[in-house]
Amino acid sequence: MKTKNIIFYLIGLLAFCSCQDMFEPADENNRQEDAMYEESKYADGLLMYGYGRLPYLTTTQTDIATDDAVSNNQSNNYLLMATGTWASDNNPMSVWDQCKDGIQYINLFLSKVEKVKWAPSAVSKQQMFIDRLKGEAFGLRAILYYYLLQAHGGYADDGELYGVPLLTTPEDGSSDFNQPRATFADCVKQCFDDCDSAMALLPDDYKNISTDAEIPAKYKAIGAYVTSYNLVFGDKAQGLLSGKVAEATKAQIALLAASPAFREKSGVTSAQAATLCANVLKRIGGLEGFDKTGNRDWYNSSFKSMIETVTNPEILWREDRHKNADQERENFPPTLYGSGRVNPSQNLVDAFPMRSGRPITDPASGYNPKDPYASRDPRLDLTILYNGRTLRKSEIITGLYPNDKNETDDNWNTTNKSTRTGYYLLKLLRDDVSPLSSSLIEQQHIYPRIRYTELFLAYAEAANDAWGPKADPTGVGFTAYDVIKAIRDRAGLGTDEYGMPLPEGDAYLEECAADQAKMTNLIRNERRLELCFENKRFWDLRRWMLPLNETVRGMKITRNEETLELTYTIEDVEVRQYDNAYQCYGPIPKGEVLKWSNLKQNKGW
Repeated sequence: MKTKNIIFYLIGLLAFCSCQDMFEPADENNRQEDAMYEESKYADGLLMYGYGRLPYLTTTQTDIATDDAVSNNQSNNYLLMATGTWASDNNPMSVWDQCKDGIQYINLFLSKVEKVKWAPSAVSKQQMFIDRLKGEAFGLRAILYYYLLQAHGGYADDGELYGVPLLTTPEDGSSDFNQPRATFADCVKQCFDDCDSAMALLPDDYKNISTDAEIPAKYKAIGAYVTSYNLVFGDKAQGLLSGKVAEATKAQIALLAASPAFREKSGVTSAQAATLCANVLKRIGGLEGFDKTGNRDWYNSSFKSMIETVTNPEILWREDRHKNADQERENFPPTLYGSGRVNPSQNLVDAFPMRSGRPITDPASGYNPKDPYASRDPRLDLTILYNGRTLRKSEIITGLYPNDKNETDDNWNTTNKSTRTGYYLLKLLRDDVSPLSSSLIEQQHIYPRIRYTELFLAYAEAANDAWGPKADPTGVGFTAYDVIKAIRDRAGLGTDEYGMPLPEGDAYLEECAADQAKMTNLIRNERRLELCFENKRFWDLRRWMLPLNETVRGMKITRNEETLELTYTIEDVEVRQYDNAYQCYGPIPKGEVLKWSNLKQNKGW
């Protein structure tokens, strides 16, 4: 969110956020409501509050609650959740208050936007501002409801699949707050309608135009000109919610609704989800627009110019760049002045195939447990620091032999520093950052909200489920197989240790392409690898209805001090205390259920 938007947000917050006056302003505040119509910054504050309540995370957090990682911080809320404390009154995954607050402010904004004098001296400019701001609000409301459905949708004891209470008008002091949950299907329909409304009002992208011919006819008819159009819809609006973002959000919602956990009663099929994903991808030319370096360039410091530019071929929507050392301070190994908080699991490491493309469990893969990191998927080296890797010209040793404080820590609960699994996080970190306070070096970081790789994987998942690996009934020009092939080609699979193509190519992909069920498993694994540590895994496991309670494993490495031979031993690190019978659906907050009799809880909570 841009600095000016934060200022507007604070203005709006001060003007409207009093607990006493939020629903029914006191007499002395009446002037402020009138002022909102005359002074557009007040009204803009409401919309900015909606942006401020978007639940996108900017650091790696929820992966700690999955089979992909653990934390070495014994008080970490996600660690506690995964080891048995998850409850309806203790839910780190809840977005209930955050999103519902955002929806209230968006609804309030929508009820007033057309009365505000955005540009009273010019009819065309006034209408363009109204259209853009309304479009943003509709799109924001869809996103907020999407995250509520993801976190809180589920089956109640009556066998109905519910979403959340569906509110499209602002609540006030006379409102009935004891609202029942709408069905999941009705919530999805509302999200789709909001996305469609946003797309009808917003340009695909915000960019300057140079000729009158580029002005949309509806604005040209009321006297718009190039300068005024660019003021509203031009480059300066980049970063705000656009038509393309709304379209991608609709595709994400459809994938959630068509997933195994929801598809029976969501009203959305995999074919619909695939079609909606395809619509987004057509706008970049399908696979012609697939970023062939998109698995690393958007966060890798070697591509500094890519990070520091406004546009990026891998990222559809992102937050503004942030110059800091937060991720590095949290996740660099101790010898590099970090806390090593997120420890990737052996489970995740084992999910990376061999360079040939075959999983390490395949007898034909050539995997050697005595040399477990040799000839592996190149993405492993982009993602995880394992024993012997180098970062910032420093060798990182995680084995239990004489070395420094990076070694695997059997006493992690007292030191809270070293890795518990034998691994440290590498993905998302910049090696040109120094988190040491006395020689602090901060750098720009990108926080993506929607990546194109995620949308390609969503299409592959839905298309394979609907039609199989190699069918293309929509005519989009590519199949689930084509997408996974492009992703694995980009990763360098199907090649030897020198990167040269193997005679048989990616033989494992071809085997999977002949079997829809095997292709499903491959697509899910590719999604796991490509999106790891981006806070996706927890939600994916739940919507696929896969076990949450897989024990997290790590790698213990010892060395014979005479021969210097290393021994690798996989050990259990953390037993997970999830109940797969009902916890694929998250709870409604206990306090809300106790407060409102019409609010049904999800089964089991």
